[in-house]
Amino acid sequence: MIEILPAILVLLLSTAAAGGQNAPTPRPAPPQPGPMTVEHIGGGLYFVKAGTGAHAAFYVGEKGVTAIDAKMTAEAAREMLAKITDVSDKPVAAMILTHSDGDHVNGLVGFPPGMKIISSENTKKEMAEAAVPLLPDQTYSGSMTFDADGEILTLRQLGPAHTSGDTIIIFPKEKAAFVGDLAFIGRDPLIHRAKGGTVFGYLAALRTMIGLEGVDVYLSGHADALSKDDLRALLASLEEKVGKVKELFAAGKTLEEVKAALLPAPAPGTPSSRWPSFIENIYLELAEKK
Repeated sequence: MIEILPAILVLLLSTAAAGGQNAPTPRPAPPQPGPMTVEHIGGGLYFVKAGTGAHAAFYVGEKGVTAIDAKMTAEAAREMLAKITDVSDKPVAAMILTHSDGDHVNGLVGFPPGMKIISSENTKKEMAEAAVPLLPDQTYSGSMTFDADGEILTLRQLGPAHTSGDTIIIFPKEKAAFVGDLAFIGRDPLIHRAKGGTVFGYLAALRTMIGLEGVDVYLSGHADALSKDDLRALLASLEEKVGKVKELFAAGKTLEEVKAALLPAPAPGTPSSRWPSFIENIYLELAEKK
């Protein structure tokens, strides 16, 4: 009996090893958000980075605070409120939303009731379709000005781009603009086709932002503070990709052939994206125009 035990042990170990060879590669854990920080841009403007959800901002006026985007969860919203309290004891009187994505609007429930919520008309429509529990009570189309209690801000709708209703907010005294998801750095921009977003609208929005007079700093929902040169480099890289897809499209290549030629092979175990890539969106828009 004692002599049989080692043989059984070897058999068990070899079986486990064989099973491990056939086991699926575990998916990598999603990156965890970094700690929330606040960067003073100048004057009354502060940039809220990291934490759960996209970057946000707030402006401290004479009597109240205007927030830009609401983070992704009620907990993250309360953390942002605590960061605001570290700077000012004035109440948050208004919230301006750049667009309808959950990482920018789902934290609304964590902000104090009674504040004014402002967005483009299309953003409110998209939020209603997504059953977001709190909706804007003031909307606009095209452009509007907003008195932030110490500075007159300009809101401009540049969508369809990332979505159909993208808003940028211009802070003239600080020579800054908060641009939401109209400037991704280090990765291709996400285009929400289901929300009316378009590649060519995104490029047009970038050109408009670069051309803004009196704006030197651009605050993004997913990047550090950016300069005009940063936006120019981003635009050039995206235009180059558009050119490559156009060339392959004109040569009669299929979408799968274009993806194989221009997109890197995904790493083993990498989950597939819920949304088409920027390259795919270029191709699909070209096909629609044909």
